[in-house]
Amino acid sequence: MNKANNRAEKSGAVDMARIEVIAPNLKKRLSGVTSTIVQLVPVQARDLGIAVFGPGLPDSLPTMRWWQLPSLLRRPASRRPRIWHARRNIEMVAGLVLRHVFRAPLRLVFTSAAQRDHRPFTKWLIRRMDGVIATSRLSGGFLEVPHKVVMHGVDLEKFHPARTADDAFSAAGLPGQRAIGCFGRVRHSKGTDLFVDAMIALLPDHPQWTAVITGRVTSEHKGFADELKQRIAAAGLSDRILFLGEVPDVAVWYRRVTLYVAPSRNEGFGLTPLEAMASRTAVVASDAGSYSEIVTPGSTGVVVQAGDGNALREAIRPYLGDPALAEAHGAAGSEDVARRFRLEDEAAGICEVYERVWAGRG
Repeated sequence: MNKANNRAEKSGAVDMARIEVIAPNLKKRLSGVTSTIVQLVPVQARDLGIAVFGPGLPDSLPTMRWWQLPSLLRRPASRRPRIWHARRNIEMVAGLVLRHVFRAPLRLVFTSAAQRDHRPFTKWLIRRMDGVIATSRLSGGFLEVPHKVVMHGVDLEKFHPARTADDAFSAAGLPGQRAIGCFGRVRHSKGTDLFVDAMIALLPDHPQWTAVITGRVTSEHKGFADELKQRIAAAGLSDRILFLGEVPDVAVWYRRVTLYVAPSRNEGFGLTPLEAMASRTAVVASDAGSYSEIVTPGSTGVVVQAGDGNALREAIRPYLGDPALAEAHGAAGSEDVARRFRLEDEAAGICEVYERVWAGRG
């Protein structure tokens, strides 16, 4: 055991005797699930022995290495069975293999963010979990097993209202006096085209505003992005509707924009409105994912039907004409997030599920 501990210390791995929960991330490409794990695990680790496992995660997180997998065949020092907290099908499959093939003493928990009826295989996997979490009331409505709704929280240390001169839009060196933003991967499902069309229609009447789009354009969606840029150029707005690509720190951009737009056609949960609201920024969002459970119409922003470009445009219009309205809704959003969507509250809700599973009441 001492040799194993020494090896763990040298490699930066965790002491498995102290780890009671594993949060696997068995997908290399960055996704919303990855982002959730990265933000949540450090908070959980304050009160719980937890480690991540898998590729694509920062070294700052407590990590179980591949060579430590045999440790799962033994219970931790607490003698409680470890919890394997899956968030994807592949992770549920891995947990079942570890438990039933390798006889690892594991309890399995699954978090579902899907806003649709699950496929038969996924339903089969879910029925074999010891505990199930839904990230919203809507996603919980598609589950056929007992579950607990635990909505995602947001890191209020990372996402916060403007504090310094660098947080002002003027620090970006871009044209205009105010900005409206749309962040995330550039693709049809995210509704980037709906945002661009709204900006082409609205910005000519509001010369003080600039639109900024951040996020990755993958090779399969390059044609989509190029077509949007051609539309913008044809409208003579290439200097006012800007594609910034992947930015080093998207958090500062939430503080620089006066209005944030989340025009997704479909989502799992969707963290960006929370991140904007935490940054004291008003939000116009579609009703995809959990947006309608996050944004309070008339108080912190507006919610429109997903895919309805006309409704999106008209929801944005009043904010461009009345920046004070955006500022008021941004202030209300910041208060609402601090009250309802703290990351610590999410961690506490998940811990309740763990305790029920350990008590045999999953």
